[in-house]
Amino acid sequence: MPADFPGKGRVAVLKTSPATVLDDYQKLMHLAGYQQALPADRVTGLKINISWQVFYPACSTTPWQLEGVIKTLLADGYQKDMVHTSNNNTVVVDGREGERNNKLKPVIDKFGLQSTNIGDPQTEWVEYRPKHPTLVLHKVFRDGIFIPKYLIGENVIHLPTMKTHVFTTTTGAMKNAFGGLLTEKRHWTHSVIHETLVDLLSIQREIHPGIFAVMDGTAAGEGPGPRAMKPHIKNYILASSDQVAIDAVAAKMMGFNPMKLDFISIAHQLGLGVGDPREITVVGEDISNVNWQFEGNKDTFASRGQKMIYHGPLKPFENLLLRTPLVPWAFFASNIYHNYYWYRYFGRRRVAEYMKSDWGKLFKSY
Repeated sequence: MPADFPGKGRVAVLKTSPATVLDDYQKLMHLAGYQQALPADRVTGLKINISWQVFYPACSTTPWQLEGVIKTLLADGYQKDMVHTSNNNTVVVDGREGERNNKLKPVIDKFGLQSTNIGDPQTEWVEYRPKHPTLVLHKVFRDGIFIPKYLIGENVIHLPTMKTHVFTTTTGAMKNAFGGLLTEKRHWTHSVIHETLVDLLSIQREIHPGIFAVMDGTAAGEGPGPRAMKPHIKNYILASSDQVAIDAVAAKMMGFNPMKLDFISIAHQLGLGVGDPREITVVGEDISNVNWQFEGNKDTFASRGQKMIYHGPLKPFENLLLRTPLVPWAFFASNIYHNYYWYRYFGRRRVAEYMKSDWGKLFKSY
């Protein structure tokens, strides 16, 4: 694995507002040196993050995040016919529905970009044999590691949001590849999720000419993410070509020690990026005193059940429950809990409160 790449250990951070956010995203990407990271003569895929098909603040890529990135690329000479968006289905989330409900489709249509859904039947999956040894993927997927063929040779820009996560404490650029490279059987890796994210970053370094991440923290999610969180308006945006460093900076801002998060510390040790905040250069805002003191590792009823399967007393039944015809019961239970119980009694009220803010008004304008 190459020891260095453009922008290693450098993260750009800016404060923003609804009135200036599109211009701020352009400034942010330039501060982070995105043009040095992404060859303009290669196709560039914008990997949208859709963690829920309904709109919920801090959960999924925001429309201004997507628009700001597209406008910057086109203004700097990246050809429209060489830029496309990409999203994915999960076993519990419909990517196309999420694209509409999160008001990303109007942005895609505005610029006339092609939208690719990795879960579409026409996606060609090919076996990929990593050049560097994987930590766990070869054990989980004994019949081979399969990835979408079209991703090989493309640049990728990840578009995560700042939030906590029930399995990884925080989630961001590194985990955004989880829904882009692996099939819908990706849930098989949840018991070894930290090592999986490191493996995926290693593979990305092999298949993508350029990797970049633009993270939206206009609202940040605290609690049992990526869905059942409490959103906090924070007005920050981040960018970097170092996926480890941007996740580390975001984690530190949320109040966590990045080097105690396994996916960050392992990637740092393997030279895939810089996870130690002492070795990261932050440009733009002074965030040395930013600490939101978010709570991590909080669970919902659904995630407690999952952890019992992945790490608890139900571990001996993991294959039976998640890799056999019994699988749909888990997905059905998750959808019932999140979509019909939690959103109805908790989420809807929080969305309504967010919609009263200037960011909520901007969202409505899309």
